[in-house]
Amino acid sequence: MCLPRTIAMSAAAILSDKEKQTLRLIARGYDAKSAARELGLSVHTVNERLREARRKLVVTSSREAARRLLAEEGSSAPATPDLLGDKDLGDASAAFPGAPPTASATRRWASSGLGLGLALSLIGVLAMSLILAALFLPASPLTVMPTAAASSVAAEPSAADAARAAEDFLMLVDEARWAESYAATGTQFRALNTLERWSAVSERVRPPLGKLLTRNLVGNEFVPAPPEGYQLIKFRSAYANGAQQIESLSLAWEDGAWKVVGITFD
Repeated sequence: MCLPRTIAMSAAAILSDKEKQTLRLIARGYDAKSAARELGLSVHTVNERLREARRKLVVTSSREAARRLLAEEGSSAPATPDLLGDKDLGDASAAFPGAPPTASATRRWASSGLGLGLALSLIGVLAMSLILAALFLPASPLTVMPTAAASSVAAEPSAADAARAAEDFLMLVDEARWAESYAATGTQFRALNTLERWSAVSERVRPPLGKLLTRNLVGNEFVPAPPEGYQLIKFRSAYANGAQQIESLSLAWEDGAWKVVGITFD
């Protein structure tokens, strides 16, 4: 029985350079996916090459086709696959219609002699540089200076802020939140009053007044008293039991905030 003519022919003679290039990688242990990465091609293109090589050699597996080519080439086979780089092989345009032959960055690196491994290493170095730049960016004067300026403006004491702090304090008292109102007092107030004493006095004085009806700001002035002066805030308030009184609060600037250091009711 005569063998088909294609089987008797040399594999090296009937295979194209691209098919032999791919089979050499298969012989070295690559699969289609890793061979595609090495060659800078799509997996589809590599599979097409292998399919055509199997057809020409009339074999059922790519490994068998690679072994046959390797057996024929012997020691004369290239030590590494002859990456064709920027040559117009048509692979890129076949896998991606309309793409230029040199569209693959991997193939350009390969053709320049640097190799895919070096290309990936350089990409890794670039990525690490960008990460380090991002880490050090907050230390730039362009980012730190506006933040510092904003902090200094926010921390600047003002009469309006003192009035708001005084009103917030009185609202805590209206709601019988003794511990929270005590926390809003300054060191001078706490030196003379414990939380227990403040709570006891407040419980005895505030609830009998009933619900707050109105509270209007009637005074906001700086008092140059030692040690560093106070902001004196006055409200005229009316309560459900019919009581009307002037509530005077002295506030001192402590730790970047207004703190109540004295309270009187007229």
